[in-house]
Amino acid sequence: MKKAAVLGEKRAGLVEAPLPEIPAGSALVKVHIAPMCAEYKGFLDGNISDCLGHEAVGEIVEIPNPGLLQVGDRVVVMPLFGCGTCEYCLSGDYIHCHESLKTQDATMSQYVVKPTFILKKIPDDVSYEKASLACCGLGPSFGAFQKMNLQAFDTVLITGLGPVGLGAIVNARYRGARVIAIESNSYRAALALDLGAEAVIDPRDPEALSKIVELCGGSGPDCAVDCSGVVAAHRLCIDAVKRKGKVAFIGECHSETPLVISRDMIRKGLELYGSWHYNLNDFPKVMQIIQNSQVVDKLITHVFPMSQIQQAFEVSSSQQAAKILLKPWE
Repeated sequence: MKKAAVLGEKRAGLVEAPLPEIPAGSALVKVHIAPMCAEYKGFLDGNISDCLGHEAVGEIVEIPNPGLLQVGDRVVVMPLFGCGTCEYCLSGDYIHCHESLKTQDATMSQYVVKPTFILKKIPDDVSYEKASLACCGLGPSFGAFQKMNLQAFDTVLITGLGPVGLGAIVNARYRGARVIAIESNSYRAALALDLGAEAVIDPRDPEALSKIVELCGGSGPDCAVDCSGVVAAHRLCIDAVKRKGKVAFIGECHSETPLVISRDMIRKGLELYGSWHYNLNDFPKVMQIIQNSQVVDKLITHVFPMSQIQQAFEVSSSQQAAKILLKPWE
């Protein structure tokens, strides 16, 4: 089978690989769509790898132990793995399983093997392209909004409008919430307004914080979600939300964010959440958004044959895109 690979600094191509073995409790999926996420960072840095991607949709072509799933079923392939037996996996929060990071998989390939319990059937009226948004396009922010119980009466601040942040706008507007967004990229700022954000503020503006608070009548937004993974954005979310507000962190960050427990937590009464994915029991709700949102199609800005992986990475690296999809069989 063919897989996408980073071959050097700003160089990508396809490589041949054997079909993966299928352990008990797993299935072999023919990948029809492999969305791109943050893999462009390795492309720019020249991190040589043929293990790319963590989200996909496709068709089950082999399953040793058929049951609820059968050969021919169209499925969403959820990110990473899980043991399938711990409390987190059994409750639907498999993404927090201790085994989740121990197995590397590549979804930018023609086939992938996954445990059947994290394969979710795609409704008949949903295309592979749109179903692919049930992973990182909509998933991280959906999980965050579930934890924060975001509602139509709320104003939410969204910092960082990459594909995940833009997906957060789709999720928030579907719930009826008012959206204020933070982004310096003019392409993505314009798309955010098209998706339903009321205002987009440049984080380089020295008056950014005061403008956010002013838009909220002087008290700040009810909730904030950071999708950038930037320390300055973390602080902006914490400083901007109103007293007793809620802040969720989605964007990966490996730097330390200054947090003053007394000022930020005790006196202001904030609730802070970390959110990576969503509980699998909520999959039907994510599909409902995909089926019914009036703007969700706009999240997909580019579709490439995987044979054009070099061009796809160049577009992804340019950050002049939202969600980019690969077709491994073209």
